[in-house]
Amino acid sequence: MAPSPVRSRLGFAFAAALAASALAGPARAAPEKAAIFGIELLDPGVVGGRKARPDEVRRLGLVTDELRKALGDTVEAVDVAPQAAEIAKQAPLYKCDGCAAAIAKTLGAELAVSGFVEKGSNQIFNLTVTIAEAGTGKLIRGGRVVIRADTDDTWAHAMRWVVKNRLLAEPLPNRS
Repeated sequence: MAPSPVRSRLGFAFAAALAASALAGPARAAPEKAAIFGIELLDPGVVGGRKARPDEVRRLGLVTDELRKALGDTVEAVDVAPQAAEIAKQAPLYKCDGCAAAIAKTLGAELAVSGFVEKGSNQIFNLTVTIAEAGTGKLIRGGRVVIRADTDDTWAHAMRWVVKNRLLAEPLPNRS
């Protein structure tokens, strides 16, 4: 069976980075640079949106940290702070039509990693994370998982799961 087009440069870069991490010494390959943006909140039940509550802000920070840790051996995270004003201006990034890739490119990153938590109810949330090429904005990996409880543990577990089973996993046959 021919390789899926989804098994793009990123898929091979992840495999190469993982293989290189097993090597010792100067032969080790440098991972791709990635701008990992903070996970945002989407509450479709509120017309015009709203600011996240303090407990939600804390959990969004928690899942952003989990994302950075889970991708830590695969990509080299670049500091997004120099573009904080532009990020705030374009926010929310899930609605800005590819601006995350453009911001990542200005930071010298090759990849843009962004995501959001969509509130479905007080106990059901959807976590979506995408990885795009900074140069083209082309989506190269993505994943989504349902969170069925509003606790730190369930949010952190959901992020680890989506990274392991969607972002870093090989694609399923005949699926993108």
